Amino acid sequence: MNDNLQKNSLLDRFLNAIEKAGNKLPDPAILFLFLLLFTWLLSALLAPVDFGELDPRTGEKLFVQNLLTGEKMADFLSRMITVFISFPPLGVVLLAMLGVGVAEYSGFIPAGLKYLLGFTPKSLLTPILVLVAIVSHTAADAGYVLVIPLGGVIFYAAGRHPLAGIAATFAGVSGGFSANFIPSAIDPLLQGFTQSAARIIDPNISLNPLNNIFFTGLSSVVVIGVGWYLTDRIIEPRLNRNNPVDQDLSDVPTMEPLQTKERKAFKMASLVMLLGLAGLFFWAYPDGSSLRDVSGEITSISAPLMQSIVPLIFLVFWVPGIIFGFMSGNYKNSKDVVASMSKAMGGMANYIVMAFFCALFIDAFTQSNIGSMTALKGASFLQSLQLPPQVTVVGIVFLSAFVNLLVGSASAKWALISPIFVPMLMQLGISPDLTQAAYRVGDSVSNIITPLLPYFPLVVIFCQRYVKKTGIGTLVSLMLPYSLYLLLIWTVFLLIYWALGIPLGLQSTYDYPAI
Repeated sequence: MNDNLQKNSLLDRFLNAIEKAGNKLPDPAILFLFLLLFTWLLSALLAPVDFGELDPRTGEKLFVQNLLTGEKMADFLSRMITVFISFPPLGVVLLAMLGVGVAEYSGFIPAGLKYLLGFTPKSLLTPILVLVAIVSHTAADAGYVLVIPLGGVIFYAAGRHPLAGIAATFAGVSGGFSANFIPSAIDPLLQGFTQSAARIIDPNISLNPLNNIFFTGLSSVVVIGVGWYLTDRIIEPRLNRNNPVDQDLSDVPTMEPLQTKERKAFKMASLVMLLGLAGLFFWAYPDGSSLRDVSGEITSISAPLMQSIVPLIFLVFWVPGIIFGFMSGNYKNSKDVVASMSKAMGGMANYIVMAFFCALFIDAFTQSNIGSMTALKGASFLQSLQLPPQVTVVGIVFLSAFVNLLVGSASAKWALISPIFVPMLMQLGISPDLTQAAYRVGDSVSNIITPLLPYFPLVVIFCQRYVKKTGIGTLVSLMLPYSLYLLLIWTVFLLIYWALGIPLGLQSTYDYPAI
């Protein structure tokens, strides 16, 4: 009876409608081509309009750029190859998958999953997976290419729907982007823009790079709770009814026990992996390490360690994968290693095609300034309403979530709107730390429902490994409940946190209340 009620629930019918409509859209690659053409046309229509907005980054008037001029079209053609090969996720995905492919097809990853599932209660599989996804933020974009596909593999090996595992990890990696109890590169990046904006009011103000670390750490509990509830109670039951697995999964690990040779191989490969990680730690630990930036920071964007995350992931999985493959007998010679890497790249063919059109569209949309203009207009409108501080903070959350559908970069959006919101709220007695925290909540929750997220097409490819008909509509319908629940619950959590006067992070220096 409960299943029938759920079948007829308003939410279920709504998500089914979104999935059906979304899957009627063209192939994602062609969709990005249409969006590119639409951006060109819209830029030509809006270019003559004076919106009266100043770009806070330059102090000059901001205009929509007409991309249909002869000069712009010539520039588009001359830069096409550069835009494609410079598309940030492309190199990240392909290099990481070369290493992960060896680790997977040699049997190293399947062996590790069998060990994991051997001592992890099935009832706790979802929260542990979401927790791992949240922690993966520390390694930049590694979670997208490593943790999300493993979510599907782990759930399938445990006898659960693999798309539910992908959805749960996607929610943790991207929907909970600002939930982490471990510092990451995004902390000093956002703090830099917040401090610059705050100095419009107070030239001597100094903000700590970890000025949100307590809040983001406790937010991990919120994201884990929402992800656990939605995955087990709403997402997976709906998937079992509407999206049964229909692909050949003979190469996906199951729960057969490991043979003696495999156990020895796994222990040796794991020991090599741990020794490698220990060596990396001792290399990075000294203050003068070559893996730190010029100021001695190890988590900054410019630190060599952060810039080397993906190559390190490649090595951390490639070397143990080779060791496991030869010791277990799965590899006979070097040709088997190359075959594993080729097989991993074969699965990325559709993604490469989508990445080409996606890169061209995102580059054109950025150049047009349409997204930047939308962000500034929204911020100016919210400022003009002169709402109470509490309502304004909530408005920042919702505005950030909406603008995130159009402008994917967290730093680019904050560079645009922080000079408006931070000084405005400082004059109302609200600290820059709180304003930044509100922005981070809104910026995170809509990542998982916008196809403009560069990794969104990749997650579609991961899903198609198990359910062939998976399209943009399927993934949006899967992730929309996470997005809405996180938006509402996380915002309420922020307000409660504020009301209780709990410090948001390490203390900054200013005369405003900490919260």
